[in-house]
Amino acid sequence: MQPLTYPAKPRPGDRIAVISPSSGLPGLLPLPYELGLTRLKEDFGLVPVEYPATRKMGSTPRERADDIHAAFADPTVKAVVASIGGDDQITVLPLLERELIRSCPKPFFGWSDNTNLLAYLWNTGIVAFHGGSVMCELGRPGAMDPLTEASLRAALFTSGPYELTPAARFRDTDRDWADPATFLVEPETRPGGGWSVHGPERVVEGRTWGGSLETLAALLMADREIQGDLSAYDGCVLLLETSEELPGADEVFRTLRNMGERGLLRRFPALLMGRPKTWSLERRNSPEESARYAREQRAAVVRALDTYAPDTMAFIDVDFGHTDPQLVIPYGGTVRVDVPARRITVTY
Repeated sequence: MQPLTYPAKPRPGDRIAVISPSSGLPGLLPLPYELGLTRLKEDFGLVPVEYPATRKMGSTPRERADDIHAAFADPTVKAVVASIGGDDQITVLPLLERELIRSCPKPFFGWSDNTNLLAYLWNTGIVAFHGGSVMCELGRPGAMDPLTEASLRAALFTSGPYELTPAARFRDTDRDWADPATFLVEPETRPGGGWSVHGPERVVEGRTWGGSLETLAALLMADREIQGDLSAYDGCVLLLETSEELPGADEVFRTLRNMGERGLLRRFPALLMGRPKTWSLERRNSPEESARYAREQRAAVVRALDTYAPDTMAFIDVDFGHTDPQLVIPYGGTVRVDVPARRITVTY
């Protein structure tokens, strides 16, 4: 395994690649995408560069791999950001040219199905960033959430420590992205409730690995981008979060159980568990149903840790992943998890 290094950061005025490694949803739902591009240009001072498959629904794995190669190989492009996630990126991984990407390291921003590319870059020796898609965070209705904007700005342009802050209010409900009225008002939010902790009260500092639980399960099943020598994960901080597909507590436990049976879960002395999304357009849970879903997921995570990794400490309901606001976390970079002080500090 290659040592992990932070790529050089872009500066305002630089070109940033916008790619769709999973799904060409910008072509189907242009409103949040165009809004995100506008904010990249006007608020962050960057110049977005699109590729042939960026707005193409139904693009082939080869077309998406070609866009990734082009984005990393172009010396005038200083960073790469995903438009959104999806569910098909695992088919792109075998087509990627590792030496090409390793020779042109750049910051990559993405999450959800982009866990595939984040894990690939981890194995390539490049620190990437979990968070910051064009359609979801940059294209948020009303305005970008201040916590999201500050975190993304720091991750894009600065280096060094950055302390994460729990969201006072959060959102996991959505409105129709095809309706222009969606983008004229601020989304409704509700109290955040802070982060909870579980396990030993100590301090852990290590590089991160993980991502979308459903995507990690697929990578483990396909045996792709998983180190054969599990000692590679010793001392790392595990990142986990669940998607808008709302996997049940039993499914969450079984995935963690299987990681435990493989001997993987206990390798991580600390876990950051993202706040679960509890509502989707296909499953419009009531407030009571949402609260029960979140409570049952927390219990499943704690049960798995108690069974397979009792020495692992955890922050639960951290604001990253599929809820809003979204804090950007370096993937393969350093995170300091201080349970006694209830603090999480990342290194951008």
